[in-house]
Amino acid sequence: MRLLVVEDTPPLAAQLRQGLGDAGFAVDSAMDGEEALHLGETEPYDAVVLDLGLPRMDGLSVLRRWRAQGRAMPVLILTARDSWTEKVEGLNAGADDYLAKPFAMAELVARLNALIRRANGVAKPELVFGEVRLDTATRAVSRAGAPVRLTALEYGLFSYLALNAGRPVSKTELTEHLYAQDFDRDSNTLEVIVARLRRKLGDALIETVRGQGYRLVPAG
Repeated sequence: MRLLVVEDTPPLAAQLRQGLGDAGFAVDSAMDGEEALHLGETEPYDAVVLDLGLPRMDGLSVLRRWRAQGRAMPVLILTARDSWTEKVEGLNAGADDYLAKPFAMAELVARLNALIRRANGVAKPELVFGEVRLDTATRAVSRAGAPVRLTALEYGLFSYLALNAGRPVSKTELTEHLYAQDFDRDSNTLEVIVARLRRKLGDALIETVRGQGYRLVPAG
């Protein structure tokens, strides 16, 4: 899953990139409101972590512009402003969640996972596909009750297909959601990752849809 982190304090921005990267997210970052506005308009993020006190354009203005343009990605406001009136203002501007500084990285990760699940119409953290189970809260994957170890890219690709189960997902879409902006993207790598997932999770779980991409087959 790919995130945009908008934070103008360099140490905190670095902490967020590190922590969210360690949690398995592909992370892009912006240091001011105008850069954030542009990235949010042009890139397909699964969620955004947005500070409010930004140079060049404040966070609420950025959020309102996104929503006016129909950009529907989940937005979590992360800010030192903790009064209830400012929370209400942020939520009314189109935010989906609100977390005050200082914060625990584990809570931020949990909130982002929940936002992404709900944005894809999935209520429960655990997804079941026959004998394969995916717990999006703990990033645990099992097959017939036995744990399956996945690399970060394997988990990212599998979880994205799982949240979009039943529909074909193109290689372009997968690439856009698996890799950060500055990553050297190679769509051929996806074929290798899919082959490894089929070996670990079963050949029949991920279908190749000719001319359209890959589809995870829902159980039943």
